[in-house]
Amino acid sequence: MRDPYLYDDSSVLKNRLDIRDEETLKGAEANYVSLRLKDIALHPLEGDYHTPHLLKMHEVIFQDLYEWAGSIRTISIYKEEDILGGMSIEYADPFDIVDDLSYALKDMRDTDWDRIKPLERAHSFAECLARIWKVHPFREGNTRTVVTFCCQFIDEAGYPLNRELFEKNAGYFRTALVAYNAFFADGSDFSKKEYLDRIVEDAFGLR
Repeated sequence: MRDPYLYDDSSVLKNRLDIRDEETLKGAEANYVSLRLKDIALHPLEGDYHTPHLLKMHEVIFQDLYEWAGSIRTISIYKEEDILGGMSIEYADPFDIVDDLSYALKDMRDTDWDRIKPLERAHSFAECLARIWKVHPFREGNTRTVVTFCCQFIDEAGYPLNRELFEKNAGYFRTALVAYNAFFADGSDFSKKEYLDRIVEDAFGLR
C-alpha cells in the first residue's frame, strides 16, 4: 500500500517546507521541534490529559512541519528494530487507536500516585508511558510527543522528574521503550522491562 504521508517515489514525509531530502528534513525538524519543546517546558500545555490533549500536544510540537500535526495516523506502521532482529513492535491498528489511547490515558489519570511508594511510582509511570507509546497514534513524532505529555502529567501530579535524562540518552530511551513492548499477538514475549524501569528510576532520583 502506498504511504500517503510520503512524497511520490520517496521515503521523505510531505512537509510544509517542501524539503525533499531526508537528512535535510531531519535537521529542520530537530531545530523546529527543539524550540517548541522548550516553549512547552516553560509554558505547559493546558488540558485534562484525555486524548484531545495529547493530539494538541503533537500539533503544537510539529505544527511548523506537517499539515497532519495533531491528527491520528490513518495507516498501519511497521518499524524494523535491530534489538528485535528486524521485527517491529505491534503498534495499534488505526481503527483501534482512539479506544486504546482512551483506556491507557484513563489508567494513567486514575492511578493514585500519592498512595504508592516511590519505586512503585516510578515503575507505574514507566508502564503508563510505555503503554501509551505502544499505541503510536501519529505517523511521526510519537516518542517526543508521548514523553513530553507524560512528563508534564507527572510534574502536575507533584512528582517532577529529570526529563533531560531522556533527551540526553534518546537512543537508549527509545530502545528501552521497544524492549518493554516486545510482546506479540501470537503469544511470544521477548519484553525486558528493566531497561525502561532503570532510566525512569534515575529520572526520579531513586538510583
